[in-house]
Amino acid sequence: MRITVLAGGVGAARFLRGLKAAAPGAQITVIGNTGDDITLFGLRVCPDLDTVMYTLGGGISEDQGWGRADETFTIRDELRAYGAGPSWFTLGDRDFATHIVRTQLLTEGKPLSEATRVLCERWQPGVRLLPMSDDTIETHVVLEDSVIHFQEWWVRLHAPAPAKAIVPVGAAEASPAPGVAEAIAGADFVLFPPSNPVVSIGPILAVPGIREAVEAQTVVGVSGIIGSAPVRGMADVCLATIGVQTSAAAVAAHYGADLIDGWLVDEQDKAAADDPALADIAVRALPLYMRDLPSAAAIAQGAIDLALELKR
Repeated sequence: MRITVLAGGVGAARFLRGLKAAAPGAQITVIGNTGDDITLFGLRVCPDLDTVMYTLGGGISEDQGWGRADETFTIRDELRAYGAGPSWFTLGDRDFATHIVRTQLLTEGKPLSEATRVLCERWQPGVRLLPMSDDTIETHVVLEDSVIHFQEWWVRLHAPAPAKAIVPVGAAEASPAPGVAEAIAGADFVLFPPSNPVVSIGPILAVPGIREAVEAQTVVGVSGIIGSAPVRGMADVCLATIGVQTSAAAVAAHYGADLIDGWLVDEQDKAAADDPALADIAVRALPLYMRDLPSAAAIAQGAIDLALELKR
């Protein structure tokens, strides 16, 4: 079985861990969001790629869901002593090593996809992890009087400032990374994990050619909204920016039947199956809280089952 997954960070990584358990023999390709990428202290940081790599490779901080386990912060403290910023984005000592190696490889002329492959040689995540593009793409947030990087809006400001727009800068001029189009076309089906539809899945789909390739496939998505709130993070603020209600049904309608064929919702949102806006999308309800590996595997199995049902 060949499965391709479009992935953001924490929610996607935990879903992928369940997917590996549910389908241990599957060939899984993960197309990671790079819109969150940012340069800090002269180093290229790829938060979503690293979260997937660390989680599947056994090096993640389970409490946070991001960053390295057993982390120390000597470099952070030394940078503060120099007055070097930014101080709002914390990188640990172990994490710094990843960004140093990545930046060395990029400086040598290696594309991001090659740098990611080299980093994964250490972690052995058990999936093929590809950035959505080798071209530089950064998600920016348009405020009333300024434009700032998504990470500053999200991490420093905690997204309280009303946003006028969220834009994946550079996406329209980018190309899919090597292997991305082939991984989508050659998959038995494509899965959207419970990732932020605006700033995780959205930037991937904004790269020319990726949306069209996904639309040609059988696609099942997993809602990251349960009830009227995101399971994690501030997806509700992002959805409000693009005028989408914070509900499982509204997110499915935002993706649309041209893009997704099936949609998993939590049991408390089972009424979405009767929503006229989702008439052409197969909706199934099951428990969607990923409390542990067995619950994540059960969700992944539900996505597989629905995808196989829709392919018949």
